[in-house]
Amino acid sequence: MKRRIVLVVGLLLPIAAEAQQSAQAFLDGLYAPYRTRGFRGQPYTQAERFFEPTLAAAMRRDAELARKNGVPPTLDGDPFVDAQDWEIANLSVRVAAAGEQATGMVSFTNSRQKKTLAVELVQTKDGWRIADIAGAHGSLRALYRLK
Repeated sequence: MKRRIVLVVGLLLPIAAEAQQSAQAFLDGLYAPYRTRGFRGQPYTQAERFFEPTLAAAMRRDAELARKNGVPPTLDGDPFVDAQDWEIANLSVRVAAAGEQATGMVSFTNSRQKKTLAVELVQTKDGWRIADIAGAHGSLRALYRLK
């Protein structure tokens, strides 16, 4: 019986590690360019590249409505660093995954001010996508009034 348990656990550990590595790789790839001085930010207006479908659709609708009405969109800044302007230093990205969900803790200094963001991730058919980003100024889902 113990051998079966050890065998099952041994088979599941690589799967959990792979899920964590994939979520970690997704966030590492997203945040790596912010280490480069002069980086202008990820093209978050291409929402499907970064966000899960419900959040991406809300962002797209808001951007279209803002464009149609000649007003700024609801999102006023880069959601990945929770700022309009940035000079990122001391960037750290840690991910804990559990199956098809993961939580990333992203911490950095922006213009000498420490920030920490919680990035909720979900596994989709297209890979890992962001379900929410929460920081001191609130949550991306709350900004679009999504549950």
